[in-house]
Amino acid sequence: MNNLRDPFSLRNKPATFHLLHQNLRAASLTISTEVTTVTKTKTRALQQAALPAIETAVEKLEEAMSGFSIPKNVPSFTSPNREFEDVAWAAATSKNGSGNSPRTPRSAMAGIAEGMFGRDRDLPLYKDKPYYHHNARQRRKWLRKRVLGVVAVVGLVLWWFGVFAGVPGMIPMRGEGAVGGKKSGSSSGGGGGGGKIDWEERREAVKGVFMQSWEAYEKHAWGYDEFHPLSKKGRQMVPKGMGWIIIDSLDTLMLMNLTTPLSHAVEWLSSSHTFDQDHEVNTFETTIRILGGLLSAHYLQNDLHIVPPAPGSDADIFLEKATDLADRLLGAYDSPSGIPYASVNLHHMKGVPSHADGGASSTAEAATLQLEMKYLSNLTGEAIHWAKAESVIAAIDSLHAEDGLVPIFIYADDGTFRGKEIRLGSRGDSYYEYLLKQYLQTSKGEPLYRDMYDEAMAGVKKHLIAKSHPSHLTFIGELPGGIGGEFSPKMDHLVCFMAGSFALGATEGLPLPVARKSATWGAQQEEDMRLARELIRTCYEMYAVTPTGLAPEIVWFNMRHDKDGVTGELEEEDTSKDIQIKPRDAHNLQRPETVESLFLMWRITGDQVYREWGWAIFEAFVKHAAVEGGEGGFTSLDTVMEVPPRMRDNMESFWLAETLKYLYLLFSPTDILPLDEIVWNTEAHPLPRFKMGRLLKTGWERKLKTQA
Repeated sequence: MNNLRDPFSLRNKPATFHLLHQNLRAASLTISTEVTTVTKTKTRALQQAALPAIETAVEKLEEAMSGFSIPKNVPSFTSPNREFEDVAWAAATSKNGSGNSPRTPRSAMAGIAEGMFGRDRDLPLYKDKPYYHHNARQRRKWLRKRVLGVVAVVGLVLWWFGVFAGVPGMIPMRGEGAVGGKKSGSSSGGGGGGGKIDWEERREAVKGVFMQSWEAYEKHAWGYDEFHPLSKKGRQMVPKGMGWIIIDSLDTLMLMNLTTPLSHAVEWLSSSHTFDQDHEVNTFETTIRILGGLLSAHYLQNDLHIVPPAPGSDADIFLEKATDLADRLLGAYDSPSGIPYASVNLHHMKGVPSHADGGASSTAEAATLQLEMKYLSNLTGEAIHWAKAESVIAAIDSLHAEDGLVPIFIYADDGTFRGKEIRLGSRGDSYYEYLLKQYLQTSKGEPLYRDMYDEAMAGVKKHLIAKSHPSHLTFIGELPGGIGGEFSPKMDHLVCFMAGSFALGATEGLPLPVARKSATWGAQQEEDMRLARELIRTCYEMYAVTPTGLAPEIVWFNMRHDKDGVTGELEEEDTSKDIQIKPRDAHNLQRPETVESLFLMWRITGDQVYREWGWAIFEAFVKHAAVEGGEGGFTSLDTVMEVPPRMRDNMESFWLAETLKYLYLLFSPTDILPLDEIVWNTEAHPLPRFKMGRLLKTGWERKLKTQA
């Protein structure tokens, strides 16, 4: 049976393996001897004399390995981004001597900035370009790097085939069995040449970027709903402001233990903020960002005591603000069908139909209000918020969408779908996310939502999942004309939440080894975990194929329409052949979906590769999205296909609320906010799981199509 160390079952073929093993050891001995000569020799002539012997040994190694190849779906330990990582952290640690002693976030970020924005700032992050110099010293330096590069590749190959089995000091690759509770500083490879990685220092680096972003906002746009880092201005969405950025960031400030900025935010919330404004706001965005942010802050402060109330302050300000807002949002649900209107006037508490799409509401937005409203009812004992929110799902389910896949628009007046288009990107995505999370939020007390989720995921597998050509990347496409219509190989970055969702649905938040021992584990759960791994690999490739190392908003996949379809594992290393990026889709909005799934996959599987990928993405943001070296904040990009990229003058609130929060947690110990105790709303605000009790209950039942 194949395994990580013997993917071709060579040990089951004694003669073949014995011959290969002998050849590998002989080649490795030659290389080891010559490399020792090179590293101890200071003259260029002797170094060049040693190179032919190394090249001969490598040729023998290639001959010995003829017919064999390393699988293409393993992470690369010699890619350019790892070299960049070493350079960046060398600059950071050089500020502190050996780099082993603790550092403050600001000093750590100063070192990173020097490494990333120094003389080589114009070099693209993920381009392996030749780098030539014309003086002898630099040529010798290049020669040594070439030798060490060859040795690194050969060493990995030798390790992969077990040549060094039993050698003291070799670090084994950690598989998915290593979950939770492990020392976060240990790693199986990557950064630092396979040594230990200081995940705490990386977490502090994320915290430093958050503080740079926050301080730029605080300096130039405090109290405004929008922040434009390039022009150093702010803008309000309503006359007196909604607290869009401040409230969305409260729980991130708490989790990062940033008490001074948090105090400033709470003081502003107490003295300068009001929801009583004669203006309409988007029902969905206000619920997930503002209501969710307030409820999460209340949970972290009062249930987990992450930040105790300040002396003399109102300990319930978050809950009071949340209740006031939720009561104003109730007007959006006052439609004939119970489907909420797209917008609501906060002062008059009256719903407003969409000004586009024929007045229809977005299906995802109408069905992504439930976690927040249900938790509020659990806190206050007022069932009205619960009832209004759950009636939306009842109305959608009564339409009996084929295979659980819903069109992306629905009318609030009569509760019918508008059009047939189906996608898991914009306007469709979080409907499916909240089906699963409602089931988890009530501690599995509402199994009908699990039934709806399972039905929908079966529909996704049947109609939307496909493979790209030639690498066989798994992706989720769209059906512009509905089920039975033409398949579109288009995938929004938003869809990348599905990798984490599949994993969360399979394990329900438990570590994978624990979940596999449960009585409910079976073939469906294994299939969902396989899909989760394949999808997160695809989402990471959306970053890796661009010059900036950052993903575009939308990609299109190349498909080969064979008679028997496209199946199999990843076959090609150059996935740029699979992924097409159109100029109008090349912008980056600092979105969190991929790092969200990386966080969930790390927590569930314990596979370090997801942390490595997250670090590569973080580095790319620091490299390319920083304004004035980061001191001016971070902004969205107009294109990810140019280096340096053209910048957009806007910092999204979810950069602080989601993207940086998930990265921070990805590099944090696993006992912070365990997945089996909380649910994350779609804006990354953690809410607790709870028991329904006597007051709260499911007020509707699913009906079969024949009963409708």
